[in-house]
Amino acid sequence: MIALRRAFLRIRLRRTPGQWLRFDVTAWYLVLGPLLLAASFLPSLQNHGTQLGGVPNRPWDGLAVVVIALESLPLMMCRRWPVACVALVSVGFALDQLLGYHSLAGTALALALLGAGSRVEQHRRATALALSVAYVPLAVVLSRLGSGESTSGFVMFYVATALVWGMGAWLRAARIAEADRRRRVAEETRTAERTRIARELHDVVTHHVTAMVVQTEAARYLTSAPERLEQALTAVSETGRQAIGDLRHLLDLLNPDHSTQPAEDMTSHGGSLGTLVEQTRRAGQPVEFTEEGTPPESTGSAHLVAYRVVQEALTNALKYAHGIRTSVMVRHGDKEITVEVTTEASGSRATSPGGSGRGLAGLRERVDVLGGEFSAGRRTGGGFVVRARIPAKAPS
Repeated sequence: MIALRRAFLRIRLRRTPGQWLRFDVTAWYLVLGPLLLAASFLPSLQNHGTQLGGVPNRPWDGLAVVVIALESLPLMMCRRWPVACVALVSVGFALDQLLGYHSLAGTALALALLGAGSRVEQHRRATALALSVAYVPLAVVLSRLGSGESTSGFVMFYVATALVWGMGAWLRAARIAEADRRRRVAEETRTAERTRIARELHDVVTHHVTAMVVQTEAARYLTSAPERLEQALTAVSETGRQAIGDLRHLLDLLNPDHSTQPAEDMTSHGGSLGTLVEQTRRAGQPVEFTEEGTPPESTGSAHLVAYRVVQEALTNALKYAHGIRTSVMVRHGDKEITVEVTTEASGSRATSPGGSGRGLAGLRERVDVLGGEFSAGRRTGGGFVVRARIPAKAPS
């Protein structure tokens, strides 16, 4: 039964708009209470309310005003004190039936049960049990005072009130489920955003810092060649400036006042593959670069992902295969971008990247999001190869 109830709730949640799930029926009770009180005194509606037990109608008097007020006005506090509300309305309803007023205010019992079912948080079972137990002596007294209501009539009335309570309980469960879903979505969004930022920081910082470290180490051995030393230091300086610029750009994206979409900004900021290759060459890595086709105008984030694949592969080549020839092949097609970065083997030097593997894992996730294919590993004959097939348009 519990499993069926949960399955039913999930179906209703999918079919019911989120706005309805957040709706609180008791929000209207501040108005419904006084309106029900006023409507009960309309001459055409007197003695035309709920009648349980068959007690003869009684002319209205001063006590009727008290009973009707006791039935209707507690609805106004149902949102804050639902248990007190349903208790007072139940007492008023019992008096209304026992005294034979049968006013329209008796409708407040259903509203109070609906509101209490949706609002009571603690001692729900105790509240429902207390109401059920209190109904038994009321039914016994009404059966003796009235014209002989059948047992099935009292049972049907109890079932009807129980269904109203159940409707309120469903509204409460739906509201809680919607709140949990929203919290879960918010948490997933925050996690995805942190992951995205971590990837960008890893790609930017690792590449630039690796290039600077390699260039600085190479500069140690150029003290006897001032011109080459100056070129090496200039390359370090340019790499540092570019790293600062990229970091500032990422910080701009984290700024809440940033007006443009992050994905579009990072795509346009990805940069030129030729510039990336040239920077790697200045760091001392021999790179052969081939680019075929013309990048389509509507590549969207595909260009950024292709740029990051090349950037990460060249960073790994600088780290773990410095000085070994690396080839970069990028093909721009109408439907996809194909990237292949190959680092050759040289003697006993291993070209399989070490480290935490965070960069390659991040690339695989980037490509998978766009519906592409990614692979990275040793190639036959030695060396390391990174391949990616990136659709020009993300899957719908």
